[in-house]
Amino acid sequence: MLAAHDLGELTPTAELVAGELLANSHCHTKGPYSLRVLSPHPGRLRVAVWDTDPRIPPAFSADVDKDAVPPPDTEGGRGLHLVRACADEVGVSVLRELGASRGGKLLWADCGGGVAR
Repeated sequence: MLAAHDLGELTPTAELVAGELLANSHCHTKGPYSLRVLSPHPGRLRVAVWDTDPRIPPAFSADVDKDAVPPPDTEGGRGLHLVRACADEVGVSVLRELGASRGGKLLWADCGGGVAR
C-alpha cells in the first residue's frame, strides 16, 4: 500500500510505529481500538490509533523527557518511547463523547519528510 503511494521507504518505520501503538492500546485499554493510516502531505505518513480510554500515556504527555526510558531491568514500557524516537512528530487528541462518539483518544505519529502540520 505504501509503495503504491510512493511512501515505500517508510514501511519499516510505519510497521514499528503501528505495532507499538496497537500493542499499547491492546495492553492498556479495555474497549475497542482501531488503526488509521493516512498521508496528510506528500512524502509524509501519519499512523494513528484510536481507543476508548481518554487517559494520555506518560510517554505522550506534553512534559515528558523525550530521552527518558524505563530502567534496563524492566520488561515493558519502551514501546511508546520507540515511537517517539522513530517518528518525526507525535501527538495525542483526547476526544469528547458527542452523541454516538465513544470518546477516548487518538495517538498519532508522523513519519517522513513532508511538511508538518
